Amino acid sequence: MDAVIPLAELQPIYSVAEVDRALEDGVAKRNEGLKSWYDRMRELGGSRYIIKPSTVAAVDDLYDASPNFREVVDDLRKSLALAVAGNEAVQFIPMLLLGEPGLGKTYFAKRLAHVLATGFEFVSMSSLTAGWVLTGASAQWHNARPGKVAQTLIEGEYANPVVVLDEVDKAGGDARYDPMGALYGLLERDTAVHFKDEFIDVDMDASHILWVATANDDSAIPEPILNRMNVYEIERPDAEGSRKIALAVYREILEQHRWAFPPEPSENVLDRLAAIAPRDMRKLLLDAFGTAKLAGRDHLVPEDVDSDKLCGRRTRMGF
Repeated sequence: MDAVIPLAELQPIYSVAEVDRALEDGVAKRNEGLKSWYDRMRELGGSRYIIKPSTVAAVDDLYDASPNFREVVDDLRKSLALAVAGNEAVQFIPMLLLGEPGLGKTYFAKRLAHVLATGFEFVSMSSLTAGWVLTGASAQWHNARPGKVAQTLIEGEYANPVVVLDEVDKAGGDARYDPMGALYGLLERDTAVHFKDEFIDVDMDASHILWVATANDDSAIPEPILNRMNVYEIERPDAEGSRKIALAVYREILEQHRWAFPPEPSENVLDRLAAIAPRDMRKLLLDAFGTAKLAGRDHLVPEDVDSDKLCGRRTRMGF
């Protein structure tokens, strides 16, 4: 396999000269919060790293980490092939990962950001009640601030982070401030290149953002939003797929720590983990590692994986 070495170059995101002009505006002079953001934008400069893949193999690890996302990875490989051929940043049509809870949709998006070596931003759409959370509120409003998109581009290192819109089917709120309304322009590259946050009020290039939305049901998502996305129906992993996911999560945890556990768990432990939904594997594995350490062991046994902790019962504390 070719070495997976991402390439990076600077990409202009906003004009510092335009920020300077905005600083002279009366609104900025009256609004300390807005002035502070403009000062921050000047300090950080208007360019961010844009990550370009050096090989199609960059996403191959996702086949094992998320085997039930094979169709998605197949399409990502096509996008990477074009990016490598053109020596440019990877681009793909915003994707909607559709399926029941617990299939590892958010985990997949996090892994995607990791293998592409770019940033990751998570937006819980179920908690959004207004579009200004994504695109900011006018500086004329009390306690207004930039939206998630502007904050990600200003404070992040990357021009092309993976942004996850989690549970996009559960976005709600007052129809006058539709949280989905902001997406009509952001999901189209031609309009996203001139994105303007309501608070910042300076043109920003949001066209390189890699959008990944998740949902349990697409019936609540407006058709114009669906038309802007590639929709993938994600199924439950089979037994072998669940074992691959469990092994990938186990290895990922060990890579992040200096614990003296074996590089792979026993077959019996894998069998136990494979019976658990992908989204719960990490929390139960972390608990299992702690249980093993308290028992003086540097390996897991099946009993360390306590699936009863997923029953939703809370331990009562009192006197």
